[in-house]
Parts: sequence; structure tokens; C-alpha cells
Amino acid sequence: MTTPAPDSPDLPPAPPAGVSPRTLAVSAGRPARVPGGSLNPPLVLTSTFVSQGAPAPGEHLYGRIGTPAWEPFEDALAALERTDHATTARRVDGPPATVFASGMAAIDAVVALVPLGGRVVVPRHAYQVTLVLLREQAERGLLRVDAVDVADTDAVVAAVRGQGEPAAMLWLESPTNPMLEVADVPALVAAAHDVGAIVVVDNTFATPLTQRPLALGADVVVHSVTKYLAGHSDVVLGATVTDDDDLHARIVAHRTTHGAIAGPFEVWLALRGLRTLALRVERAQANAGELARRLATHADVVEVRYPGLPQDPGHARAAAQMDGFGAIIGLQPVGGPAGADALVDAVSLWVPATSLGGVESTLERRRRFSTESPTVPEDLVRLSVGIEDVEDLWRDLDAALGAAGRTTRT
Repeated sequence: MTTPAPDSPDLPPAPPAGVSPRTLAVSAGRPARVPGGSLNPPLVLTSTFVSQGAPAPGEHLYGRIGTPAWEPFEDALAALERTDHATTARRVDGPPATVFASGMAAIDAVVALVPLGGRVVVPRHAYQVTLVLLREQAERGLLRVDAVDVADTDAVVAAVRGQGEPAAMLWLESPTNPMLEVADVPALVAAAHDVGAIVVVDNTFATPLTQRPLALGADVVVHSVTKYLAGHSDVVLGATVTDDDDLHARIVAHRTTHGAIAGPFEVWLALRGLRTLALRVERAQANAGELARRLATHADVVEVRYPGLPQDPGHARAAAQMDGFGAIIGLQPVGGPAGADALVDAVSLWVPATSLGGVESTLERRRRFSTESPTVPEDLVRLSVGIEDVEDLWRDLDAALGAAGRTTRT
């Protein structure tokens, strides 16, 4: 089986120019329009492809190297992130998005771009397993790590420039996990590129509906597809997107060699989930905004973190470079860590769980993990707001906050 050339009539039609990401989530990654053909991409279950002689460019050989099971989702994600290649995403060498077995597999492939002994600048508050991976590689002498307050632009720029030894990679999360700090992405991209550093943005929290880092100048975007893109808490996947052909080839080669490949059924489910991304994100974001406003004046809440609140430190930046504020809230209830644990214990509709981005609302105290950044407050509870009725969510959360407050005050 050979991947068609970009001008082949067997390619799916390119989405019309100028359509919104909400439309692309529904329309991108469809099969070619053939009378009697399938509207949805078929589920391709094969490990091996017929092949003899010298393989033609784009010819499928073996499921670890490449498979049509991945390509519709990769095309759709590339279109959503609006890469330069998005209108002809199915190139001979594959789309500019690359799907992996997990978000950490995608992150590992991107970190592998750092040259031996190179320095990585990373937010001090970031996904904890990303920080664990970087620390482990630093302990093995593979790279060096500088953790910074990503909201402090001057400090990040200084770290990127170094003392005569510039960073090889700037890793960004914006908003950060779990503190929801917002980075000045364009300014930091410019500073990193001035010294030749690769800029990576983990866009899991924001999704392509509210932020497109490639358009802000980033070199690589990373997603935990498990979260908002798939959106139903039923698959574990990751992905990268880049417009840089050399970086793309190196990322694909890493996946091929290291074997962290995605299962066909999981990718098929993720593409099905992607079709409702706009509806899910818009509803969850609206719910989060309303809940954050109410929590900001709640008697049993000490502090609320949400970029959509005008008083939030990241609000102005988020408003300038994002198309929304996301659906993650951080709060610190009265009573410290005991109050946070009591809150999690008291909810009945909200689900105590560690993941996020699904249709259901979840919450957890982040410092229950020993690997969480030590500067994350012990009592920080991260809320992943879902698509339930906002009044039901509020009644449950309000009652749980009240119960937790009474428990910790006695």
C-alpha cells in the first residue's frame, strides 16, 4: 500500500481556507470522497503489508514503521494546529503530526532531540512526569536542566541565554500544570530562537481550540491525546506536531526505533472523540469560568487560580494570546492539606481522579504525589471541569467545601 502523492485525487479534500478550528475538528482527516465510500476512516487492523523489491516512498511495510490506521488522526491534528503543511498534510513522508502510545512517549521522543549534554530550560511547575523524565536524564548525564518561573519572562530569557552557554531546548507549558501560570510565549520563542534553541510547547491544557503554539513561533507542539483530544477517559495516547521537516523526521525515527507506537483501535477512538472537541471544550470552559467566578468569593476558599478571572496574574497574557481560558481550575480551600483532602472526600458528583480533560468533572490534591514540584502548595486542588450541568457541579462543590470547612474548623 502506497501513500498517494499530495496532488492525488485519492487524497481527502483539503479543508476550505479560513475555516475555524471548530470546523476542522469535524471535517479534517476524512477519507477521499468516493461514491459509495465511507464517511469515516476505516479501522485498519494489520501488522504487515504486502511488499517486494525496493520500497517505494511512503509504502507501508510494517505496523511499527507506519500504518494507515494512524494517518487520519494525524492529518486532523495537523490541521487543528494549523501547520504550514495542513492543507496537504498527507505528504509522501507522512503528516506533520506523529501519534504515540502515550503522552510520555511523545515527550520522550521530543526530549531526545536535545544533544548530549545539552541544557533544557523548563517551568518549575509542569507536568510532574515530564520533570521526572528530565531529572532522570540529567542524573544519567544525558542533559542538564534549569527550572524557572515561566511567568517571569526576564528570568526565563536569562536562563535560555545562560552564562555564555545557551540552552538547547526551551520547554513550555502555558497554562502550566497544575499552577496555571501563563507564559509570554511569543517573547520567549523569540529569545530562544535568538540562541538557536528548540522551543517546545505542551498544549494539552489549552488544546488547539484556544491556543496554537506553532502560530506563535514554537517549533514543536506536544499533546497528551488521552486528555481533551480524545476526551472520554478511555484511551492513552500522545502526539507531536511540527512544521520543521528535519525535526519531524527525527521524531518519527525515534518512534520507529524505540517502538512506542499507538494501537489502531485507540487512534480510531481518539479521532472519533476529536469530532466533538469543540462542543466539549466550549461547554467545559463555560462551566469553568462560571465556577471560578463563584469560587473566588466562597467563604471556604482561600485562593482560586484560573486565567479567565480578571484578577488572575496570567489573565492579560492569556487574553492576548489565547482564544479562551480552558477548563482547569486550581483552588486552595480553608484548612490547608487536611481541608483539601476533606474536600476531595466530600464530593459525590465530582470524581476523585488524577487525569483530566474528559467529559466528567474530576479533582485531586496534587501534592499527594511525591514527585510533584515541591513549590506547588500542599493544599492545591486541581479541578478538571467537565460538561455536566453547571448548577449540579456547583451544588456538589459548594456542599463539599462547606463540609470540609466545618470538619477542619472543629
